[in-house]
Amino acid sequence: MLKEKDEEKVPYVVSSKSYTAVAVNAASKAGEWIKSRLGTVKQLSTKHSPQDLVTEVDKGAEQMIRRLIQTHFPDHAILGEEGVGPGAEASAKALAAAREEEYLWIVDPVDGTTNFVHGLPFYSVSIALAHKGEVIVGVIYDPSRDELFVAEKGKGVYVHGNPISVSGEQSLSDSLVAVGFPPDPGFALPVNMRAVQALAPQVRSLRAVGSAALHLAYVAAGRLSAYTEVGLNVWDIAAGALLVQEAGGTVTDTLGQPYDLGIRHVIASNGAIHQELAAVLQTAGATGQEE
Repeated sequence: MLKEKDEEKVPYVVSSKSYTAVAVNAASKAGEWIKSRLGTVKQLSTKHSPQDLVTEVDKGAEQMIRRLIQTHFPDHAILGEEGVGPGAEASAKALAAAREEEYLWIVDPVDGTTNFVHGLPFYSVSIALAHKGEVIVGVIYDPSRDELFVAEKGKGVYVHGNPISVSGEQSLSDSLVAVGFPPDPGFALPVNMRAVQALAPQVRSLRAVGSAALHLAYVAAGRLSAYTEVGLNVWDIAAGALLVQEAGGTVTDTLGQPYDLGIRHVIASNGAIHQELAAVLQTAGATGQEE
């Protein structure tokens, strides 16, 4: 009987040498270290704007993740947020230079840095692995709740070994939708505010927890019906996009084009409300792509 139980668990267990196991290990170790640093931030600086914070914890966590990945896969490329200059143009250039790599790890060491700095327990570690431009592994770890979201291409998505799936809402009026307020007051913030104004009367309610990765993980887990935001970067979306897709949801840009690594304006949903949500954004001029 014991042998049968062990065999039943095989689909949920990853081998110690697998890409997924390395991503899980890196996210877990970095996340626990980040949590231990809560309330200890001494140096606070900004990147693209006064709202775009970075700390020594972000930098230390990324260095830890890089070392753990390179120990196992020294020939793989790594694209991490803290290794890229501020602004959308720098992000686009960094992705363009890296996306042709056969294996590319995409890392956001602390997604939700502002929450972390203020002691609000909504931040996460996001790690994705792309093979020839397609995301094949996505891991998001929430240290505050000790929740580990893991997806492999074609194998579903799990939280601590338990499968999850998107929610069943069929209309916006029944839906709980997340939005974001990106640290770009010149372009992205006004567009997202138009989205908020347009969506608020049409949905059950709106939420904004301040971590794109957790928003996406929560869509995958059925806790949110959808999430949309303009002005994101590849490390904000890559892991979470795979989670949503593997959970049965839909991820596109705000004009409905299928997800790829270059998308910066995103809609992620349970699939059923996707077109209705996209139509509201387009009518409101809130896609970020009107120009």
